[in-house]
Amino acid sequence: MSQFRHCAGAHVHRSADPSINAWLFAGGSLTARLRAHGTVEVVVVGQGASALWLAEQRDLNCRCAYAREVILLFNGRAAVWARSVIPLPAFHGAWKSLACLGTRPLAELLFQGRSLDRDALVPHRLLRQGPVSRWVRQSTVVAGHVDNPLVQPTWACSSVFWRRGQPLRVFEAFAPWVTQLPTPRTGP
Repeated sequence: MSQFRHCAGAHVHRSADPSINAWLFAGGSLTARLRAHGTVEVVVVGQGASALWLAEQRDLNCRCAYAREVILLFNGRAAVWARSVIPLPAFHGAWKSLACLGTRPLAELLFQGRSLDRDALVPHRLLRQGPVSRWVRQSTVVAGHVDNPLVQPTWACSSVFWRRGQPLRVFEAFAPWVTQLPTPRTGP
């Protein structure tokens, strides 16, 4: 069972909309929550060595890492854009199985009976023309799953998981319609 630690110094912004907060602060597997409502597929947009975003640099205390970028399709529609990053030493250590996931969800690595610590979930309000929104547009085009018109996420959350002292940061941006789905309680 995962243990949770509070992320010291995190500035938490809550939405005025309780349905958004229910998704931003829900623990456990996002994939399992989506699967409670329909079919989920993972489209890998890219993976490999990558320069880090500023928030990732701060959370992981490094400048370059291994990144895996995916889009979760819900009933064939782009629903969640996710980016998981780990420092290169962790890629060859505690998190080496990340490279072998293929089109399987990260939840299989995180929530399948492994002993992990997890920092608090941190919500992010996304700017329409900000760097994350540009990343969402680019990754959607690369993956060939362009909603017409593309529905830009306005909310995301991030968290750092710890295994044997090595971090893995997960960032998930939600299409606005996803947060209107009920959030069933699933797993840890």
